[in-house]
Amino acid sequence: MPTHITPKDFEIKHLNMSPKIREECGVFGIYGVEDAAAVTTLGLHALQHRGQEACGIASFDGKFHSERHLGLVGENFTGKDLRQRLPGHVAIGHNRYSTAGQTLLRNTQPLFAEMDSGGLAIAHNGHLTNAYLLREQLVHDGAIFQSTSDTEVVLHLVSRSRRTSFIDRFIDALRQIDGGFAFVGITNKKLIGARDRLGIRPLVLGKKGDAYILASETCALDMIDAELVREIEPGEVVVITKDGAKNKIEFIRAFPKVPKRPCVFEFVYFARPDSIVGGQSVYEVRKRMGMRLAKECPADVDLIIPVPDSGVPAALGFAQAASIPFELGIIRNHYVGRTFIQPTQAIRDIGVRLKHSANHTLIKGKKVLLVDDSIVRGTTSTKIVRMIRDAGAAEVHFRSASPEIRHPDFYGVDMPSTDKLLAANYDLEGMRELLGADSLGFLSIEGLYSAIGDLTRNDEYPQFSDHCFTGEYPTSLVDNERKNSGENPQLSFLVDVA
Repeated sequence: MPTHITPKDFEIKHLNMSPKIREECGVFGIYGVEDAAAVTTLGLHALQHRGQEACGIASFDGKFHSERHLGLVGENFTGKDLRQRLPGHVAIGHNRYSTAGQTLLRNTQPLFAEMDSGGLAIAHNGHLTNAYLLREQLVHDGAIFQSTSDTEVVLHLVSRSRRTSFIDRFIDALRQIDGGFAFVGITNKKLIGARDRLGIRPLVLGKKGDAYILASETCALDMIDAELVREIEPGEVVVITKDGAKNKIEFIRAFPKVPKRPCVFEFVYFARPDSIVGGQSVYEVRKRMGMRLAKECPADVDLIIPVPDSGVPAALGFAQAASIPFELGIIRNHYVGRTFIQPTQAIRDIGVRLKHSANHTLIKGKKVLLVDDSIVRGTTSTKIVRMIRDAGAAEVHFRSASPEIRHPDFYGVDMPSTDKLLAANYDLEGMRELLGADSLGFLSIEGLYSAIGDLTRNDEYPQFSDHCFTGEYPTSLVDNERKNSGENPQLSFLVDVA
């Protein structure tokens, strides 16, 4: 392991890299309510943490309406004229963080296309791992693409399907794609949703009065005072439409059923703490991660300080388990947007203080333990440790409430390549030295599973997609399932009508 690189050298080497895991996208859809676009705006507000680069809404009132913008929801979907701009009783929305395709307006979702069976507006969270190969084949066959987003591949696959009904064509398209995804879409008559066969990306169903809602997280349902019905099952397609005076919902099994493997990072980082994932409070799970971390990696310190905001629940759990005072030693400025690369090192060093500042009177002379949700490249952690030392801390220790991230992700998480991951290139002592901490510790993979649900990891078929920690990617499971099932091209569905 290299030991000659100083923390500052390491920081400079990675200046153009995002220091944290970047959020996935967020999707929202609603059917059967007046001013559906306005309600969708509220849902997207609740899901803003999943993507801040761009946002879009599509609605239908006999014809399709769509708006797409770069920036935040609150900056674009405001004003009394929203009802006139996006009328209709059905709408879908999307918050974008680009995991595929550049940050351009033409890549902003929902995407829309007119087909022989009518229009389709669609948005998705996740990443289609075979999108590039499919795109190459489609272009070779004469398709014309308007974006570089992998979502557009699905529009072409639906359009070219030879199935009779629209839902059959949509499922035909889904069966040709790999990866982790959650789709929402609207047609001339329907709101549709779909989740990948392993359930890597999340999607929940809610209800408010006679209206049905699809969303990435339950916090979006709470925002509009809707009740949670259930999670959409892995490999399931949901179709919501009108049946006389009532709204009808159908659940369609689009893929052979296999044990689910949802993304473990929903618990670690992505989901809002007030959301419910897999029937569990994200906040309580993160607190248990901190409690388990206190047992696995104890520290003789005066204060437990969270790295805001994502480290707060785990730091609380650590403090409670260790009977050490929990204090807000780092104050976050909530009115600062994304930081930008500055032209000189001196200004770059100040840049971290745009978002975080140390509580000097609390920290001075104390032995401090910093708790964060994870460490990816280590650049932000290095700056935070340096800031706490500059505030006069006698010792600065660091703990991560998740295991070492050693492997990249290909399913909708902006996880960098292996050569950019701190834990993939240094041992524990090397990482500690680079961060400038007095000690460093990570939650074990066994501790993570225990905190999520008192689980023991099934090494033959893990209960979660945890490949960023273990290198065990779920793709092979999909391949095996396809091989065993034969992936019969004849569509045979199990339909439940609620």
